Amino acid sequence: MGICRGLLRRDNILENNMVQTIGSAGESIAAGAIFTMPALFMWAREGAMEIPTVSSITIIAILGGTLGVLFMIPLRNALIVEEHGTLPYPEGTACSEVLLAGEEGGASARGVFGGLGIAAVYKFLADGLKVFPSEISYDFKNYKGAGCGMDVLPSLVGVGYICGPKISAYMFGGGILAWFVLMPLIYVFGAGLPDVVYPASKTIAELGTSGLWSSYIRYIGAGAVACGGMISLVKSFPMIIRAFRKSMASLKNKQTTYTRTTKDIPMHIVLITAVVIIFLLWLIPTVPVNLLGTLLIVIFGFFFVTVSARMLGLVGSSNNPVSGMTIATLLITTIVLKATGSIGTRGMIAAIVIGSVICIAAALAGDISQDLKTGYIVGATPWKQQVGEIIGIVVSSVAIGFVMYLLDAGYGFGSQKLPAPQAGMMKMIVEGVMNGSLPWSLVFVGVFIALISELFGIPVLPFAVGIYLPIFSTTGIMVGGLIRLFVDRKKEAADEKKAKTNRGILFASGMIAGEGLVGVLLAVFAFAGIDIALPGGLNQIGSLLFFAVLIALFVLAINRKSSAKKA
Repeated sequence: MGICRGLLRRDNILENNMVQTIGSAGESIAAGAIFTMPALFMWAREGAMEIPTVSSITIIAILGGTLGVLFMIPLRNALIVEEHGTLPYPEGTACSEVLLAGEEGGASARGVFGGLGIAAVYKFLADGLKVFPSEISYDFKNYKGAGCGMDVLPSLVGVGYICGPKISAYMFGGGILAWFVLMPLIYVFGAGLPDVVYPASKTIAELGTSGLWSSYIRYIGAGAVACGGMISLVKSFPMIIRAFRKSMASLKNKQTTYTRTTKDIPMHIVLITAVVIIFLLWLIPTVPVNLLGTLLIVIFGFFFVTVSARMLGLVGSSNNPVSGMTIATLLITTIVLKATGSIGTRGMIAAIVIGSVICIAAALAGDISQDLKTGYIVGATPWKQQVGEIIGIVVSSVAIGFVMYLLDAGYGFGSQKLPAPQAGMMKMIVEGVMNGSLPWSLVFVGVFIALISELFGIPVLPFAVGIYLPIFSTTGIMVGGLIRLFVDRKKEAADEKKAKTNRGILFASGMIAGEGLVGVLLAVFAFAGIDIALPGGLNQIGSLLFFAVLIALFVLAINRKSSAKKA
Protein backbone atom coordinates (compact mmCIF):
# COMPACT_ATOMS: atom_id res chain seq x y z
CA MET A 1 0.00 0.00 0.00
CA GLY A 2 2.86 2.33 0.81
CA ILE A 3 4.55 1.65 -2.53
CA CYS A 4 1.32 1.96 -4.52
CA ARG A 5 0.35 5.22 -2.85
CA GLY A 6 3.77 6.82 -2.43
CA LEU A 7 5.74 5.78 -5.52
CA LEU A 8 3.15 4.69 -8.09
CA ARG A 9 0.55 7.29 -7.10
CA ARG A 10 -2.12 4.61 -7.08
CA ASP A 11 -4.49 4.22 -4.14
CA ASN A 12 -7.09 1.57 -4.91
CA ILE A 13 -8.18 -0.81 -2.17
CA LEU A 14 -9.11 -3.56 -4.66
CA GLU A 15 -5.74 -3.29 -6.37
CA ASN A 16 -3.97 -3.52 -3.02
CA ASN A 17 -6.09 -6.55 -2.16
CA MET A 18 -5.18 -8.23 -5.45
CA VAL A 19 -1.47 -7.65 -4.81
CA GLN A 20 -1.64 -9.30 -1.38
CA THR A 21 -3.74 -12.16 -2.81
CA ILE A 22 -1.10 -12.96 -5.42
CA GLY A 23 1.81 -12.43 -3.02
CA SER A 24 0.40 -14.53 -0.19
CA ALA A 25 0.44 -17.69 -2.36
CA GLY A 26 4.21 -17.94 -1.91
CA GLU A 27 3.98 -18.45 1.85
CA SER A 28 1.59 -21.38 1.49
CA ILE A 29 3.61 -22.98 -1.31
CA ALA A 30 6.71 -22.73 0.87
CA ALA A 31 4.95 -24.18 3.91
CA GLY A 32 3.42 -27.10 2.02
CA ALA A 33 6.69 -27.94 0.27
CA ILE A 34 9.00 -27.63 3.28
CA PHE A 35 6.84 -29.94 5.42
CA THR A 36 7.33 -32.88 3.07
CA MET A 37 9.78 -32.60 0.17
CA PRO A 38 13.00 -32.43 2.22
CA ALA A 39 12.35 -36.12 2.97
CA LEU A 40 13.24 -36.81 -0.67
CA PHE A 41 16.57 -34.99 -0.26
CA MET A 42 17.25 -37.01 2.91
CA TRP A 43 16.68 -40.28 1.06
CA ALA A 44 18.93 -39.04 -1.74
CA ARG A 45 21.69 -38.42 0.79
CA GLU A 46 21.22 -41.96 2.09
CA GLY A 47 21.68 -43.26 -1.46
CA ALA A 48 18.11 -44.50 -1.85
CA MET A 49 17.25 -42.23 -4.81
CA GLU A 50 18.49 -39.45 -7.04
CA ILE A 51 18.34 -35.84 -5.81
CA PRO A 52 14.98 -34.31 -6.79
CA THR A 53 15.25 -31.95 -9.73
CA VAL A 54 14.15 -28.33 -9.63
CA SER A 55 11.60 -29.05 -12.36
CA SER A 56 9.98 -31.94 -10.46
CA ILE A 57 9.62 -29.81 -7.30
CA THR A 58 8.16 -26.96 -9.36
CA ILE A 59 5.64 -29.21 -11.14
CA ILE A 60 4.46 -30.83 -7.90
CA ALA A 61 4.03 -27.42 -6.28
CA ILE A 62 2.11 -25.93 -9.22
CA LEU A 63 -0.23 -28.89 -9.61
CA GLY A 64 -0.87 -29.28 -5.88
CA GLY A 65 -1.42 -25.58 -5.29
CA THR A 66 -3.74 -25.15 -8.26
CA LEU A 67 -5.73 -28.21 -7.22
CA GLY A 68 -6.21 -26.69 -3.75
CA VAL A 69 -7.60 -23.47 -5.24
CA LEU A 70 -9.91 -25.34 -7.63
CA PHE A 71 -11.33 -27.55 -4.87
CA MET A 72 -12.03 -24.45 -2.77
CA ILE A 73 -13.95 -22.53 -5.45
CA PRO A 74 -17.25 -24.47 -5.15
CA LEU A 75 -17.15 -23.97 -1.36
CA ARG A 76 -16.61 -20.20 -1.41
CA ASN A 77 -20.24 -19.16 -1.20
CA ALA A 78 -21.05 -21.61 1.60
CA LEU A 79 -17.98 -20.91 3.74
CA ILE A 80 -17.22 -17.25 3.10
CA VAL A 81 -20.66 -15.78 2.39
CA GLU A 82 -23.26 -17.92 4.15
CA GLU A 83 -21.17 -18.33 7.32
CA HIS A 84 -19.81 -14.80 7.39
CA GLY A 85 -20.91 -14.24 10.98
CA THR A 86 -19.87 -17.71 12.14
CA LEU A 87 -16.38 -18.23 10.71
CA PRO A 88 -14.16 -15.23 11.57
CA TYR A 89 -11.15 -16.14 9.36
CA PRO A 90 -8.77 -14.13 11.60
CA GLU A 91 -6.03 -13.36 9.09
CA GLY A 92 -8.53 -12.57 6.34
CA THR A 93 -10.33 -10.19 8.68
CA ALA A 94 -6.99 -8.72 9.74
CA CYS A 95 -6.03 -8.06 6.11
CA SER A 96 -9.35 -6.35 5.44
CA GLU A 97 -8.85 -4.15 8.48
CA VAL A 98 -5.41 -3.15 7.22
CA LEU A 99 -6.78 -2.37 3.77
CA LEU A 100 -9.76 -0.43 5.12
CA ALA A 101 -7.57 1.47 7.56
CA GLY A 102 -5.27 2.46 4.75
CA GLU A 103 -8.29 3.58 2.74
CA GLU A 104 -9.82 5.56 5.59
CA GLY A 105 -6.60 6.97 7.00
CA GLY A 106 -6.75 8.96 10.24
CA ALA A 107 -7.31 7.21 13.54
CA SER A 108 -8.00 3.80 11.96
CA ALA A 109 -4.70 3.83 10.12
CA ARG A 110 -2.86 4.97 13.25
CA GLY A 111 -4.25 1.97 15.13
CA VAL A 112 -3.09 -0.52 12.53
CA PHE A 113 0.31 1.04 11.94
CA GLY A 114 0.82 1.57 15.64
CA GLY A 115 0.41 -2.17 16.18
CA LEU A 116 2.56 -2.89 13.15
CA GLY A 117 5.40 -0.67 14.32
CA ILE A 118 5.37 -1.92 17.91
CA ALA A 119 5.28 -5.57 16.84
CA ALA A 120 8.04 -5.02 14.27
CA VAL A 121 10.37 -3.47 16.84
CA TYR A 122 9.46 -6.15 19.39
CA LYS A 123 10.13 -9.01 16.94
CA PHE A 124 13.42 -7.47 15.82
CA LEU A 125 14.59 -7.13 19.44
CA ALA A 126 13.55 -10.69 20.32
CA ASP A 127 14.51 -12.79 17.32
CA GLY A 128 16.89 -10.44 15.52
CA LEU A 129 19.10 -8.77 18.10
CA LYS A 130 18.31 -11.51 20.68
CA VAL A 131 17.82 -8.94 23.44
CA PHE A 132 15.46 -11.40 25.15
CA PRO A 133 14.22 -14.92 24.27
CA SER A 134 10.90 -15.13 22.44
CA GLU A 135 10.03 -18.37 24.22
CA ILE A 136 9.87 -18.96 27.95
CA SER A 137 9.43 -22.36 29.56
CA TYR A 138 9.28 -24.01 32.96
CA ASP A 139 9.41 -27.71 33.88
CA PHE A 140 7.82 -28.75 37.17
CA LYS A 141 10.30 -30.51 39.44
CA ASN A 142 7.69 -32.15 41.64
CA TYR A 143 5.32 -33.03 38.79
CA LYS A 144 7.65 -34.78 36.39
CA GLY A 145 6.70 -34.70 32.75
CA ALA A 146 4.59 -31.57 33.10
CA GLY A 147 5.69 -28.18 31.87
CA CYS A 148 4.38 -24.85 30.77
CA GLY A 149 5.61 -21.89 28.80
CA MET A 150 4.70 -19.29 26.25
CA ASP A 151 5.89 -17.82 22.99
CA VAL A 152 5.88 -14.15 23.97
CA LEU A 153 5.10 -12.98 20.45
CA PRO A 154 2.73 -10.22 19.27
CA SER A 155 1.18 -12.29 16.48
CA LEU A 156 -0.13 -14.93 18.88
CA VAL A 157 -1.76 -12.29 21.08
CA GLY A 158 -3.29 -10.73 17.98
CA VAL A 159 -4.66 -14.04 16.71
CA GLY A 160 -6.10 -14.83 20.15
CA TYR A 161 -7.83 -11.45 20.31
CA ILE A 162 -9.35 -11.85 16.84
CA CYS A 163 -10.41 -15.48 17.44
CA GLY A 164 -11.98 -14.57 20.76
CA PRO A 165 -11.95 -16.21 24.20
CA LYS A 166 -13.90 -19.38 23.34
CA ILE A 167 -11.73 -20.65 20.50
CA SER A 168 -8.61 -19.62 22.41
CA ALA A 169 -9.83 -21.52 25.48
CA TYR A 170 -10.55 -24.70 23.49
CA MET A 171 -7.05 -24.64 22.05
CA PHE A 172 -5.51 -23.92 25.44
CA GLY A 173 -7.56 -26.76 26.93
CA GLY A 174 -6.02 -29.18 24.43
CA GLY A 175 -2.58 -27.97 25.47
CA ILE A 176 -3.40 -28.49 29.16
CA LEU A 177 -4.57 -32.05 28.47
CA ALA A 178 -1.32 -32.80 26.64
CA TRP A 179 1.17 -31.08 28.95
CA PHE A 180 -0.48 -31.58 32.36
CA VAL A 181 -2.20 -34.95 31.94
CA LEU A 182 -0.82 -37.09 29.14
CA MET A 183 2.86 -36.21 29.46
CA PRO A 184 3.01 -36.74 33.25
CA LEU A 185 1.25 -40.10 32.78
CA ILE A 186 3.79 -41.14 30.19
CA TYR A 187 6.57 -40.17 32.58
CA VAL A 188 5.03 -41.94 35.59
CA PHE A 189 4.63 -45.24 33.77
CA GLY A 190 7.77 -45.02 31.67
CA ALA A 191 10.46 -43.27 33.72
CA GLY A 192 11.61 -46.53 35.28
CA LEU A 193 11.97 -48.38 32.00
CA PRO A 194 15.62 -48.97 31.09
CA ASP A 195 14.96 -49.26 27.36
CA VAL A 196 13.95 -46.70 24.77
CA VAL A 197 10.22 -46.75 23.97
CA TYR A 198 9.56 -46.23 20.26
CA PRO A 199 9.30 -43.77 18.57
CA ALA A 200 11.62 -41.87 20.95
CA SER A 201 15.38 -42.08 20.56
CA LYS A 202 16.07 -41.77 24.31
CA THR A 203 14.60 -43.34 27.44
CA ILE A 204 11.54 -41.58 28.84
CA ALA A 205 13.49 -40.46 31.91
CA GLU A 206 15.96 -38.65 29.64
CA LEU A 207 13.51 -36.96 27.30
CA GLY A 208 12.29 -33.94 29.24
CA THR A 209 9.03 -32.15 28.43
CA SER A 210 9.96 -31.11 24.89
CA GLY A 211 11.14 -34.62 24.14
CA LEU A 212 7.94 -36.16 25.50
CA TRP A 213 5.87 -33.82 23.34
CA SER A 214 7.84 -34.35 20.13
CA SER A 215 8.22 -38.12 20.60
CA TYR A 216 4.72 -39.08 21.75
CA ILE A 217 2.20 -36.25 22.04
CA ARG A 218 2.53 -35.15 18.41
CA TYR A 219 1.36 -38.59 17.26
CA ILE A 220 -1.60 -38.34 19.63
CA GLY A 221 -2.31 -34.85 18.35
CA ALA A 222 -2.07 -36.03 14.74
CA GLY A 223 -4.64 -38.74 15.45
CA ALA A 224 -6.93 -36.22 17.13
CA VAL A 225 -6.61 -33.74 14.28
CA ALA A 226 -7.28 -36.45 11.68
CA CYS A 227 -10.37 -37.63 13.56
CA GLY A 228 -11.51 -34.05 14.11
CA GLY A 229 -11.13 -33.41 10.41
CA MET A 230 -13.30 -36.40 9.57
CA ILE A 231 -15.96 -35.28 12.07
CA SER A 232 -15.84 -31.79 10.59
CA LEU A 233 -16.25 -33.20 7.09
CA VAL A 234 -19.28 -35.28 8.11
CA LYS A 235 -20.86 -32.24 9.74
CA SER A 236 -20.09 -30.20 6.63
CA PHE A 237 -21.79 -32.61 4.22
CA PRO A 238 -25.08 -30.64 4.03
CA MET A 239 -23.13 -27.43 3.38
CA ILE A 240 -20.93 -29.14 0.77
CA ILE A 241 -23.96 -30.62 -0.99
CA ARG A 242 -25.66 -27.21 -1.08
CA ALA A 243 -22.53 -25.62 -2.48
CA PHE A 244 -22.17 -28.19 -5.25
CA ARG A 245 -25.86 -28.10 -6.08
CA LYS A 246 -25.59 -24.36 -6.63
CA SER A 247 -22.44 -24.85 -8.69
CA MET A 248 -24.05 -27.56 -10.83
CA ALA A 249 -27.17 -25.43 -11.25
CA SER A 250 -25.02 -22.64 -12.62
CA LEU A 251 -23.79 -25.04 -15.32
CA LYS A 252 -27.32 -25.91 -16.40
CA ASN A 253 -28.85 -22.48 -16.02
CA LYS A 254 -27.13 -20.29 -18.56
CA GLN A 255 -29.43 -17.43 -17.57
CA THR A 256 -27.95 -17.20 -14.07
CA THR A 257 -26.82 -13.64 -13.43
CA TYR A 258 -23.92 -12.65 -11.23
CA THR A 259 -22.83 -9.38 -9.81
CA ARG A 260 -19.19 -8.36 -9.85
CA THR A 261 -18.76 -9.43 -6.20
CA THR A 262 -20.40 -12.86 -6.54
CA LYS A 263 -18.88 -14.38 -9.68
CA ASP A 264 -16.40 -17.25 -9.31
CA ILE A 265 -14.39 -18.95 -12.05
CA PRO A 266 -17.09 -20.81 -14.04
CA MET A 267 -17.70 -24.33 -12.81
CA HIS A 268 -17.06 -26.00 -16.18
CA ILE A 269 -13.59 -24.40 -16.29
CA VAL A 270 -12.94 -25.59 -12.72
CA LEU A 271 -13.91 -29.18 -13.59
CA ILE A 272 -11.95 -29.30 -16.85
CA THR A 273 -8.82 -27.83 -15.24
CA ALA A 274 -9.06 -30.23 -12.29
CA VAL A 275 -9.33 -33.23 -14.63
CA VAL A 276 -6.32 -32.02 -16.65
CA ILE A 277 -4.26 -31.67 -13.44
CA ILE A 278 -5.26 -35.15 -12.32
CA PHE A 279 -4.10 -36.64 -15.63
CA LEU A 280 -0.86 -34.65 -15.50
CA LEU A 281 -0.13 -36.02 -12.02
CA TRP A 282 -0.58 -39.50 -13.42
CA LEU A 283 1.26 -39.10 -16.71
CA ILE A 284 4.20 -36.73 -16.12
CA PRO A 285 7.35 -38.88 -15.69
CA THR A 286 8.98 -36.57 -13.12
CA VAL A 287 6.00 -37.05 -10.76
CA PRO A 288 6.31 -40.68 -9.54
CA VAL A 289 2.58 -41.30 -8.91
CA ASN A 290 0.57 -44.10 -10.54
CA LEU A 291 -3.19 -44.22 -11.17
CA LEU A 292 -3.94 -45.39 -7.61
CA GLY A 293 -1.86 -42.56 -6.20
CA THR A 294 -3.72 -40.08 -8.37
CA LEU A 295 -7.06 -41.34 -7.06
CA LEU A 296 -5.78 -40.99 -3.50
CA ILE A 297 -4.77 -37.40 -4.24
CA VAL A 298 -8.30 -36.62 -5.47
CA ILE A 299 -9.95 -38.19 -2.42
CA PHE A 300 -7.65 -36.79 0.25
CA GLY A 301 -7.23 -33.53 -1.63
CA PHE A 302 -10.92 -32.70 -1.57
CA PHE A 303 -11.25 -33.95 2.03
CA PHE A 304 -8.44 -31.90 3.49
CA VAL A 305 -9.12 -28.84 1.35
CA THR A 306 -12.63 -28.78 2.82
CA VAL A 307 -11.37 -29.37 6.36
CA SER A 308 -8.55 -26.84 6.03
CA ALA A 309 -10.77 -24.13 4.57
CA ARG A 310 -13.37 -24.54 7.30
CA MET A 311 -10.94 -24.94 10.20
CA LEU A 312 -8.98 -21.85 9.19
CA GLY A 313 -12.19 -19.92 9.60
CA LEU A 314 -12.05 -20.86 13.27
CA VAL A 315 -8.42 -20.87 14.33
CA GLY A 316 -6.59 -18.93 11.61
CA SER A 317 -3.76 -19.72 9.24
CA SER A 318 -1.13 -19.37 11.97
CA ASN A 319 -2.57 -22.45 13.67
CA ASN A 320 -3.55 -24.50 10.65
CA PRO A 321 -2.18 -28.01 11.38
CA VAL A 322 -1.35 -28.76 7.75
CA SER A 323 1.39 -31.10 8.89
CA GLY A 324 -1.17 -32.99 11.00
CA MET A 325 -3.38 -33.45 7.95
CA THR A 326 -0.37 -34.58 5.96
CA ILE A 327 0.52 -37.11 8.64
CA ALA A 328 -3.00 -38.55 8.40
CA THR A 329 -2.66 -38.67 4.60
CA LEU A 330 0.70 -40.42 4.79
CA LEU A 331 -0.58 -42.99 7.28
CA ILE A 332 -3.45 -44.10 5.08
CA THR A 333 -1.67 -43.64 1.75
CA THR A 334 1.35 -45.68 2.77
CA ILE A 335 -0.88 -48.47 4.08
CA VAL A 336 -2.82 -48.57 0.78
CA LEU A 337 0.35 -48.48 -1.33
CA LYS A 338 1.95 -51.23 0.73
CA ALA A 339 -1.18 -53.38 0.48
CA THR A 340 -1.25 -52.99 -3.31
CA GLY A 341 2.38 -53.94 -3.82
CA SER A 342 4.07 -50.51 -3.93
CA ILE A 343 6.70 -51.28 -1.34
CA GLY A 344 10.27 -50.32 -0.57
CA THR A 345 11.81 -47.07 -1.73
CA ARG A 346 9.46 -46.75 -4.70
CA GLY A 347 6.40 -46.89 -2.47
CA MET A 348 7.87 -44.50 0.08
CA ILE A 349 8.75 -41.92 -2.59
CA ALA A 350 5.24 -42.16 -4.03
CA ALA A 351 3.74 -41.67 -0.55
CA ILE A 352 5.82 -38.54 0.09
CA VAL A 353 4.91 -37.09 -3.32
CA ILE A 354 1.21 -37.74 -2.67
CA GLY A 355 1.59 -36.19 0.77
CA SER A 356 3.36 -33.20 -0.76
CA VAL A 357 0.54 -32.56 -3.22
CA ILE A 358 -2.08 -32.85 -0.46
CA CYS A 359 -0.07 -30.70 1.94
CA ILE A 360 0.38 -27.95 -0.65
CA ALA A 361 -3.28 -28.18 -1.71
CA ALA A 362 -4.50 -27.85 1.90
CA ALA A 363 -2.15 -24.93 2.55
CA LEU A 364 -3.30 -23.11 -0.60
CA ALA A 365 -6.95 -23.78 0.19
CA GLY A 366 -6.43 -22.10 3.52
CA ASP A 367 -4.64 -19.18 1.91
CA ILE A 368 -7.29 -18.57 -0.76
CA SER A 369 -9.97 -18.86 1.94
CA GLN A 370 -8.39 -16.02 3.91
CA ASP A 371 -7.93 -14.00 0.71
CA LEU A 372 -11.54 -14.52 -0.35
CA LYS A 373 -12.69 -13.50 3.13
CA THR A 374 -10.72 -10.28 2.78
CA GLY A 375 -12.15 -9.77 -0.68
CA TYR A 376 -15.70 -10.37 0.54
CA ILE A 377 -15.30 -7.71 3.21
CA VAL A 378 -13.75 -5.08 0.93
CA GLY A 379 -15.91 -5.86 -2.11
CA ALA A 380 -13.45 -7.61 -4.44
CA THR A 381 -14.28 -9.80 -7.44
CA PRO A 382 -13.90 -13.52 -6.51
CA TRP A 383 -12.92 -14.87 -9.93
CA LYS A 384 -10.17 -12.29 -10.31
CA GLN A 385 -8.78 -13.24 -6.89
CA GLN A 386 -8.86 -16.92 -7.83
CA VAL A 387 -6.98 -16.27 -11.06
CA GLY A 388 -4.53 -14.06 -9.16
CA GLU A 389 -3.92 -16.84 -6.64
CA ILE A 390 -3.05 -19.27 -9.44
CA ILE A 391 -0.64 -16.71 -10.92
CA GLY A 392 1.01 -16.44 -7.51
CA ILE A 393 1.21 -20.23 -7.28
CA VAL A 394 3.03 -20.54 -10.61
CA VAL A 395 5.57 -17.80 -9.83
CA SER A 396 6.32 -18.96 -6.29
CA SER A 397 6.50 -22.64 -7.35
CA VAL A 398 9.32 -21.79 -9.75
CA ALA A 399 11.11 -20.00 -6.92
CA ILE A 400 10.63 -22.76 -4.34
CA GLY A 401 12.31 -25.35 -6.56
CA PHE A 402 15.52 -23.34 -6.75
CA VAL A 403 15.40 -22.34 -3.08
CA MET A 404 15.03 -25.91 -1.82
CA TYR A 405 17.82 -27.11 -4.08
CA LEU A 406 20.13 -24.33 -2.84
CA LEU A 407 19.25 -24.96 0.81
CA ASP A 408 20.08 -28.64 0.50
CA ALA A 409 23.28 -27.89 -1.35
CA GLY A 410 24.37 -25.31 1.19
CA TYR A 411 23.27 -26.87 4.47
CA GLY A 412 21.75 -30.28 3.81
CA PHE A 413 18.20 -31.10 4.91
CA GLY A 414 18.24 -33.13 8.11
CA SER A 415 21.54 -31.64 9.28
CA GLN A 416 22.03 -29.68 12.49
CA LYS A 417 21.98 -26.39 10.57
CA LEU A 418 18.83 -27.32 8.65
CA PRO A 419 17.01 -30.07 10.63
CA ALA A 420 13.64 -29.88 8.78
CA PRO A 421 11.79 -31.51 11.70
CA GLN A 422 8.40 -31.80 9.99
CA ALA A 423 9.80 -33.49 6.92
CA GLY A 424 11.93 -35.72 9.15
CA MET A 425 8.77 -36.88 10.92
CA MET A 426 7.01 -37.50 7.60
CA LYS A 427 9.98 -39.60 6.48
CA MET A 428 9.90 -41.53 9.74
CA ILE A 429 6.16 -42.20 9.45
CA VAL A 430 6.42 -43.54 5.90
CA GLU A 431 9.38 -45.72 6.82
CA GLY A 432 7.56 -46.87 9.97
CA VAL A 433 4.47 -47.99 8.05
CA MET A 434 6.51 -49.70 5.35
CA ASN A 435 8.61 -51.47 7.99
CA GLY A 436 5.66 -52.18 10.30
CA SER A 437 7.00 -50.10 13.22
CA LEU A 438 4.55 -47.14 13.47
CA PRO A 439 3.19 -46.33 16.98
CA TRP A 440 -0.47 -46.92 16.09
CA SER A 441 -1.48 -46.95 19.74
CA LEU A 442 -0.56 -43.28 20.09
CA VAL A 443 -2.49 -42.37 16.94
CA PHE A 444 -5.60 -44.16 18.19
CA VAL A 445 -5.31 -42.48 21.58
CA GLY A 446 -5.69 -39.19 19.73
CA VAL A 447 -8.64 -40.53 17.73
CA PHE A 448 -10.54 -41.54 20.86
CA ILE A 449 -9.72 -38.28 22.64
CA ALA A 450 -11.31 -36.49 19.68
CA LEU A 451 -14.40 -38.71 19.88
CA ILE A 452 -14.77 -38.04 23.61
CA SER A 453 -14.40 -34.33 22.94
CA GLU A 454 -17.23 -34.51 20.40
CA LEU A 455 -19.46 -36.43 22.83
CA PHE A 456 -18.99 -33.73 25.46
CA GLY A 457 -19.87 -31.01 22.98
CA ILE A 458 -16.34 -29.56 22.81
CA PRO A 459 -15.41 -28.36 19.31
CA VAL A 460 -13.02 -31.06 18.18
CA LEU A 461 -10.71 -29.23 15.79
CA PRO A 462 -9.54 -26.35 18.00
CA PHE A 463 -9.21 -28.78 20.92
CA ALA A 464 -7.23 -31.25 18.78
CA VAL A 465 -5.06 -28.44 17.43
CA GLY A 466 -4.29 -27.53 21.05
CA ILE A 467 -3.01 -31.07 21.64
CA TYR A 468 -0.95 -31.05 18.47
CA LEU A 469 0.65 -27.63 18.94
CA PRO A 470 3.17 -27.02 21.74
CA ILE A 471 1.62 -25.31 24.73
CA PHE A 472 3.93 -22.32 24.11
CA SER A 473 1.74 -21.32 21.14
CA THR A 474 -1.66 -21.89 22.74
CA THR A 475 -0.69 -19.95 25.88
CA GLY A 476 0.17 -16.87 23.84
CA ILE A 477 -3.14 -17.17 21.98
CA MET A 478 -4.99 -17.53 25.28
CA VAL A 479 -3.54 -14.22 26.48
CA GLY A 480 -5.07 -12.51 23.45
CA GLY A 481 -8.37 -14.28 24.12
CA LEU A 482 -8.39 -13.05 27.73
CA ILE A 483 -7.86 -9.47 26.60
CA ARG A 484 -10.84 -9.85 24.26
CA LEU A 485 -12.87 -11.36 27.12
CA PHE A 486 -12.03 -8.36 29.31
CA VAL A 487 -13.22 -5.99 26.58
CA ASP A 488 -16.40 -7.97 25.89
CA ARG A 489 -17.37 -8.35 29.55
CA LYS A 490 -16.75 -4.77 30.63
CA LYS A 491 -20.00 -2.94 31.40
CA GLU A 492 -20.30 0.14 29.23
CA ALA A 493 -22.38 1.57 26.39
CA ALA A 494 -22.81 -0.68 23.36
CA ASP A 495 -21.29 1.89 20.98
CA GLU A 496 -18.22 2.35 23.16
CA LYS A 497 -17.77 -1.41 23.56
CA LYS A 498 -18.01 -1.92 19.81
CA ALA A 499 -15.51 0.88 19.23
CA LYS A 500 -13.05 -0.71 21.69
CA THR A 501 -13.46 -4.12 20.05
CA ASN A 502 -12.75 -2.64 16.64
CA ARG A 503 -9.73 -0.71 17.89
CA GLY A 504 -8.43 -3.96 19.36
CA ILE A 505 -8.91 -5.77 16.04
CA LEU A 506 -7.06 -2.98 14.21
CA PHE A 507 -4.14 -3.06 16.63
CA ALA A 508 -4.09 -6.89 16.63
CA SER A 509 -4.09 -6.85 12.83
CA GLY A 510 -1.11 -4.53 12.87
CA MET A 511 0.75 -6.77 15.30
CA ILE A 512 0.24 -9.82 13.06
CA ALA A 513 1.45 -7.89 10.02
CA GLY A 514 4.40 -6.27 11.79
CA GLU A 515 5.77 -9.53 13.14
CA GLY A 516 5.32 -11.20 9.76
CA LEU A 517 7.24 -8.48 7.92
CA VAL A 518 10.20 -8.61 10.29
CA GLY A 519 10.09 -12.41 10.18
CA VAL A 520 10.68 -12.25 6.44
CA LEU A 521 13.55 -9.80 6.93
CA LEU A 522 15.20 -12.05 9.53
CA ALA A 523 14.81 -15.04 7.20
CA VAL A 524 16.75 -13.13 4.54
CA PHE A 525 19.49 -12.39 7.08
CA ALA A 526 19.67 -16.05 8.06
CA PHE A 527 19.89 -17.18 4.43
CA ALA A 528 22.65 -14.66 3.78
CA GLY A 529 24.51 -15.80 6.89
CA ILE A 530 24.22 -12.41 8.60
CA ASP A 531 24.18 -12.67 12.40
CA ILE A 532 22.94 -9.48 14.10
CA ALA A 533 22.48 -10.94 17.59
CA LEU A 534 23.86 -8.87 20.46
CA PRO A 535 25.93 -10.56 23.17
CA GLY A 536 24.58 -10.96 26.68
CA GLY A 537 20.81 -11.04 26.16
CA LEU A 538 18.29 -10.96 29.00
CA ASN A 539 16.82 -14.08 30.61
CA GLN A 540 13.19 -15.25 30.74
CA ILE A 541 12.27 -12.64 33.34
CA GLY A 542 13.31 -10.02 30.82
CA SER A 543 11.02 -11.70 28.28
CA LEU A 544 8.09 -11.45 30.68
CA LEU A 545 8.80 -7.77 31.30
CA PHE A 546 8.90 -6.97 27.59
CA PHE A 547 5.74 -9.02 27.06
CA ALA A 548 4.00 -7.15 29.88
CA VAL A 549 4.91 -3.86 28.19
CA LEU A 550 3.48 -5.20 24.91
CA ILE A 551 0.20 -6.17 26.63
CA ALA A 552 0.02 -2.78 28.35
CA LEU A 553 0.47 -0.99 25.02
CA PHE A 554 -2.24 -3.20 23.49
CA VAL A 555 -4.69 -2.36 26.29
CA LEU A 556 -3.84 1.34 26.04
CA ALA A 557 -4.51 1.25 22.30
CA ILE A 558 -7.91 -0.33 22.93
CA ASN A 559 -8.85 2.31 25.53
CA ARG A 560 -7.15 5.24 23.80
CA LYS A 561 -10.26 7.17 22.73
CA SER A 562 -12.09 6.50 25.97
CA SER A 563 -9.20 7.96 27.93
CA ALA A 564 -9.19 10.99 25.68
CA LYS A 565 -12.88 11.58 26.27
CA LYS A 566 -12.46 11.41 30.04
CA ALA A 567 -9.60 13.87 29.90
